[in-house]
Amino acid sequence: MGDAEIIPIGTRGRPGRGTGTPPSSAARGLAGKPPPRRSAPPPPVDDTEPDVVSAVGVPVDAGDARDTRDAGAATPADPTPPSADRAPARVRERHPLGGIPVGDWLAAFQQGAKEVFGEQWEPRLAQFLAFLRRRVTGDYAVDEYGFDPEITQQLLLATLRPIAQTWFRVEVRGLENIPARGGALVVSNHSGTVPVDGLMTMVAVHDHTGRHLRPLGADLVFKLPVVGSLARRSGATLACSEDAERMLRGGELVGVWPEGFKGIGKPYSQRYKLQRFGRGGFVSSALRTGVPIVPLAVVGAEEIYPLVGNVPALARLLGVPYIPITPLFPWLGPLGMVPLPSKWLMQFGEPVRTDAYEPGAADDPMLVFDVTDQVRETIQQTLYSLLMQRSSVFG
Repeated sequence: MGDAEIIPIGTRGRPGRGTGTPPSSAARGLAGKPPPRRSAPPPPVDDTEPDVVSAVGVPVDAGDARDTRDAGAATPADPTPPSADRAPARVRERHPLGGIPVGDWLAAFQQGAKEVFGEQWEPRLAQFLAFLRRRVTGDYAVDEYGFDPEITQQLLLATLRPIAQTWFRVEVRGLENIPARGGALVVSNHSGTVPVDGLMTMVAVHDHTGRHLRPLGADLVFKLPVVGSLARRSGATLACSEDAERMLRGGELVGVWPEGFKGIGKPYSQRYKLQRFGRGGFVSSALRTGVPIVPLAVVGAEEIYPLVGNVPALARLLGVPYIPITPLFPWLGPLGMVPLPSKWLMQFGEPVRTDAYEPGAADDPMLVFDVTDQVRETIQQTLYSLLMQRSSVFG
């Protein structure tokens, strides 16, 4: 019994030998690949030399490491994978922003605010945040015409002011002729293909007198989706006698451009030649309210978009007065819509008084025609004078 050889059940042979027949291909597939054979352990490292660890965490000979550094090449990785009892060390990466101190964040914020708002950035930032709070909560005033003084000053005029000062270099004269208070009617020539002259006039009047110019606009302006709403908020209203007279009686400074689309849409060959001033409705409004009429001549707007052609068929299809063709538009696409940097001159003439006429003077067509012609002739002669004073178009 003691010398007997024990054979496991079902093996038919010696222990651990199996049946002796090679396994099938299906059995080899289930068994998987055999584990790689481990190489012999590396020789012991001399204690006199410092240990050098390779890139994969396996010690290498110090002499070999020096030779590798001298050759300028990385130490070759050990082809033997790391053993189960010696797992590679995990490297924990730190977030790049995790270690920035709070003081550095505050310093960077202060520097950025100083570059955006200037040296006095704290009160300006406070004003900006207060403006946002009022707009969100609805704590702002709008008059019966939709005029929003805050949005006009903080958004519209602030956007247009750099254009007036640096691009067109607007020079304003005769500001003493604008009344400091009370109602008045500013009558100006109209030109430029796009009504930029009205916007520049609003900036010039507000910056030099502190008063808001309330423009009278055509029907088309208020039919446009975004332009109409912005025009209302900036103080514009429909060019009708009822609204004009109500604002004049309320002490507002009203602006009117009697040439209308005939003025801004005239060809470049007819520049600075005033078109017909309509039927003199603005004079009738001034006579009924007894406010002065201030003539205004603007030189420089004719050259921002020189109109050399028109597309009447397309204009009728789109329902607009004209489709402009300039030397740059539409040939250069959106770039052709950038206005040319012409030099602008604005001259406010002496006011034409209307309070000396009789109460029924507004119903006299001959008187209305005479006053209209007087205002038109004053603006035309002022345009000729300013053209002679201007050295060059872009000078």
